[in-house]
Amino acid sequence: MPAPTSPADLFRHGLRLLLDKDIPSWVALWAEDGVMEFPFAPDGWPRRLEGKEAVAAYMRHYPDHIDLHDFPELRIHQTTDSQTVVVEMRGVGRLVESDAPFDMTYIAVVTVRDGHFTSYRDYWNPLAVQEPGADFTGSSR
Repeated sequence: MPAPTSPADLFRHGLRLLLDKDIPSWVALWAEDGVMEFPFAPDGWPRRLEGKEAVAAYMRHYPDHIDLHDFPELRIHQTTDSQTVVVEMRGVGRLVESDAPFDMTYIAVVTVRDGHFTSYRDYWNPLAVQEPGADFTGSSR
């Protein structure tokens, strides 16, 4: 079954894949030249990933460190650009290493072209990665 093509539907589909821990299928939603940015990333964490392969490498071990259970409070706002949405949400679950609760609030600005993510600016809380077991990127902090 092909992925949805509207930005809101594609985003919801992507969340379902993350909850299913299907990272390869989530990465497949990306355009080859898609860009993922983290404007609030702390020192030692990537601020910009260029291309599908960079996104894949970043996300490859995510489920080994963060076990997502739900995305409550999901709100998707349409912008004046029909291919761009602003998303407010929480991701909840647990940190695999410590079994501590994981609760992260996100705001994302996401652009879709031809049914693929082309731009994803993820404004997540950098304080949350100070928890043991949250560092799935192998950062140097």
